[in-house]
Amino acid sequence: MKNSRSFISLVFLLIFSFGRIANAQSDAVIQLKADSILRLLTLEEKVHMLHAVSGFASGGVSRLGIPDMAMTDGPHGIRIDYVESTYFPTGVCLAATWNPALGHAYGAALGQEAAFRKKNVLLGPGINIIRSPLNGRNFEYMSEDPYLISRMAPQYIQGIQEQGVIACVKHFAANNQETKRTVINVEMSERALREIYLPGFKAAVTEGKANAVMGAYNKFRGEWASHNNYLLKHILKDEWHFKGVVISDWAAIHSTMQALWNGCDIEMGTNVGKNWGRSYMGDTVVALTKAGKVQEYVVDDKVRRILFVMLKAKMIGTTSNTGSANTKEHQQVSAKIAEEGMVLLKNENHLLPLPNTIKNIAVIGGIADRKLANGGGSSGVRPFYEITPLEGFKNIAGNATKVNYAMGYMVGNNKANDSLIQKAVNTAASADVAIVVAGWTHIQDNEGADKTDMNMPWGQNELINAVRKANPKTIVVLSGGSPLDIRQWKENVPAILQAWYPGMEGGNVLAKIIFGQINPSGKLPMTFPKALADCPAHVLGQYPGDSVNVYYNDDIYVGYRYFDTYKVAPQYAFGHGLSYTSFSYGNLQIKKNAVEFTITNNGRTAGAEVAQLYIKSGKSALPRPEKELKGFEKIFLKAGETKKVVISLSQEAFSYFNDLSNRWEIDPTANLVLIGSSSADIRLQGTIDFQNTGITEDRAKKKSK
Repeated sequence: MKNSRSFISLVFLLIFSFGRIANAQSDAVIQLKADSILRLLTLEEKVHMLHAVSGFASGGVSRLGIPDMAMTDGPHGIRIDYVESTYFPTGVCLAATWNPALGHAYGAALGQEAAFRKKNVLLGPGINIIRSPLNGRNFEYMSEDPYLISRMAPQYIQGIQEQGVIACVKHFAANNQETKRTVINVEMSERALREIYLPGFKAAVTEGKANAVMGAYNKFRGEWASHNNYLLKHILKDEWHFKGVVISDWAAIHSTMQALWNGCDIEMGTNVGKNWGRSYMGDTVVALTKAGKVQEYVVDDKVRRILFVMLKAKMIGTTSNTGSANTKEHQQVSAKIAEEGMVLLKNENHLLPLPNTIKNIAVIGGIADRKLANGGGSSGVRPFYEITPLEGFKNIAGNATKVNYAMGYMVGNNKANDSLIQKAVNTAASADVAIVVAGWTHIQDNEGADKTDMNMPWGQNELINAVRKANPKTIVVLSGGSPLDIRQWKENVPAILQAWYPGMEGGNVLAKIIFGQINPSGKLPMTFPKALADCPAHVLGQYPGDSVNVYYNDDIYVGYRYFDTYKVAPQYAFGHGLSYTSFSYGNLQIKKNAVEFTITNNGRTAGAEVAQLYIKSGKSALPRPEKELKGFEKIFLKAGETKKVVISLSQEAFSYFNDLSNRWEIDPTANLVLIGSSSADIRLQGTIDFQNTGITEDRAKKKSK
């Protein structure tokens, strides 16, 4: 016993000595430390680490100073169950910034807030592809485009993990609907899987170095995603060399043996009351191992991974980051994301920004006076404060401008309210400008349920048309995480702004954009269709399936890949977003590994433009989309300023997955390089021969925006 205690003391002396080494440690050193701890654990202690011991924690081993692993939801702020936290804009708003640096700032602030609450794992980001406008969780996700996700998510993850908090990217994989999410089986081609649905996760793991991945609820090709051999073992762990832990979605485990053998490491959320040992990965695993039906090395692999990420997050033997909450810096990050994420969709006759001569504005709409942070399901937040649009207009308009409010519609009422509409009309008629805040709330954008259509709720179409007739200078601000059907009034209003769910400073930011204190620079991270019937998941594929299976027959033609290839005109194209200034592009040069061009701000206002690079394939063995995003850069320009933009290109930009040969291939023929302000607004193009790189065409479209 004395020798045993001496051995344990010696091992821990070595471990803690390692902990005092400089922060940057190689994975190999950390793995050695994990192995040394693993050898000290009994089988029962190992298994205790494989499952939940409370609603949001997996087990630790107090005997050896291994804490429970405390988890929290919070892609947009620490979960509502806990005390107040900073409320950040949702994931789709972050993606609309097209600014990876903001993703890093976002993650860093979230990580600090999680550390302050003593949470070790932050369950985010959510990066599932936005396949249909109806998905109830689109607001949490980022984009229809895998490349955009692949640029934004790694920065978010790195920001979190630099604070000593484990980022858990979710939901892996093919979790693109909430309808029947716990039973539906997803069937898709290998090409669609590789080109569309996996690249964001691969970037999160290989570039972002995410230390945890959450399995999804759905089945994939007949096997549950949270213990899916092909997804978790073959692709994630073997192919991508993922060293971290796979955490199940809550109550997503269905079999002890499949969970053990097919890649799950920690089981969470299973309904066992407080008898946590009854979890699938609980006492049964001890019994199976002792009976020789499961080899202990299977358990060891999982525990080794858990220890590895705990050590990387400095949860064992070192002092963890104390974090911070609701600091001025966090509030500024929240505001900055909203500033760069809101998208100006339409600005006819330059109605916006409003001049300082405006004396009277009418603010109309139930959402204008509604706080939105505490909805949406697991992503809900209890904020320290939240500025509504109405409060923002009152804060920013100043004493010289009168702000009058009319509800116009009642949130939750199914029908238009004639009395409320008439009051709104009267308010608008006497104002210089009317601002209608409409769209969705978390009644529609919510975990666990999808929307049934894209229609404006609660009589908002009737309201907008009536207000526009009373005051031609009507601005519509849209709330929500997905596009709406706005055909009934879109052509009749001069200005439309997509605000998403913009966080705790959202109301102030919105008002600053309307009054010109901020120049909008957001770009749509998804295509806005005119109608649901135009969407590829509904035209080519299935959504939401037959309650047993959903077939992704839309294949690789998701979002703009479909609209551009099949020549379907959207309401607003992928990448679209206006500014209060105009930009011109020129001087295209295509080099061996990069594309260079210039952007000039032609106006009198400083602004930012997102230059987007698309590749259009030449002839290839398989059909290809009309174009695919392969690069972008957000450029900030003073009035009259010109800057050179350089976008690097690698072989990956020219690759496609050939599911006949089951490998990535490069089209050997010439490809078009398309540079534009959106997928539908191409300003420059040149031809690149991948084997003999050089320009064969350089055509600038004389167009600015």
